[in-house]
Amino acid sequence: MIRKFFYGIVFLVSAHFAQAQSLKEVTLNQEWKDKIHSLAPSKTNFPYGKKKKVLVFSLHTGFDHWVRPHTEEMVKILGEKSGAFQVNGSKNLADIELKNLKKYDVLVLNNTNSKPDYRNLFWDQLKIESKADSSAIMQKAIELEKNILKFVQEGGGLLVLHGGNTMLNNSWEFSRLLGGSFDYHPPQQAFQVRLENPNHPLVQAFPSEGFNHIDEPYFYKNAYEEGDFTPLLYFNNAEIKNQRKGDERTEGKTYVAWIRPEGKGKVMYSSPSHNAQSFENPQLLQFFLDGLQYVAGDVSCDETPIGKK
Repeated sequence: MIRKFFYGIVFLVSAHFAQAQSLKEVTLNQEWKDKIHSLAPSKTNFPYGKKKKVLVFSLHTGFDHWVRPHTEEMVKILGEKSGAFQVNGSKNLADIELKNLKKYDVLVLNNTNSKPDYRNLFWDQLKIESKADSSAIMQKAIELEKNILKFVQEGGGLLVLHGGNTMLNNSWEFSRLLGGSFDYHPPQQAFQVRLENPNHPLVQAFPSEGFNHIDEPYFYKNAYEEGDFTPLLYFNNAEIKNQRKGDERTEGKTYVAWIRPEGKGKVMYSSPSHNAQSFENPQLLQFFLDGLQYVAGDVSCDETPIGKK
């Protein structure tokens, strides 16, 4: 009886630990790159004209996602193996100047987390780099934000991955551009990612029942409530454990990925993934390649927003 009780306690503790524990960091080496290259799609699902240029912007001042270099490498592998994209990486604010952004067809925001005090990556970094007064620094931060907005409105593509949505998290304009701002996430856990519309061309990489995924289940705020986007993937709120006390959601769904047009450009947000292990799912790699093609303007598909509920 005592032994059964002991093992029962060990099981409960282990189950909680496994549910809330982050996955082990993966070494970014040639072996890992070769593995992702072998799993990546060898061609695109949608026809394209010329090879498009992609900038993966990976600067962070806040939380440092260990997956950032893996994510940049994953995008480079997708571009190289498919032949559809030429991908450069950067952490330099100078690349967000409009004249430099215009050299690219797509901007990828790769876990560009900002500090929690202002939730403004540009302010954070300019305070480090510039000797100007606070007023001038804020004006420059606003200018850089407007550069991204103008880049998309004039036909550029924007793909935002995981924590990239916190870059300017208190800005309503940035939230509206992306389709929502980051609110919070419960601990990492396994959950079922489901397809909003199994017939949508951007989710054809997945089986109709979706896929099981270990990640931080993100919840959102601000412009997210407007529903000005077309959802692609979601989770059922009732299936998410350890939600914020007093704000538990036991009904409905929260979206994991979505798209929206903006002016002449296209935007896609995808919460996966906090972990490089996720990139070992070839279905997810295909989804990211399809997403790159969408924001690059290669995909015609339903972009009907869900609107407020």
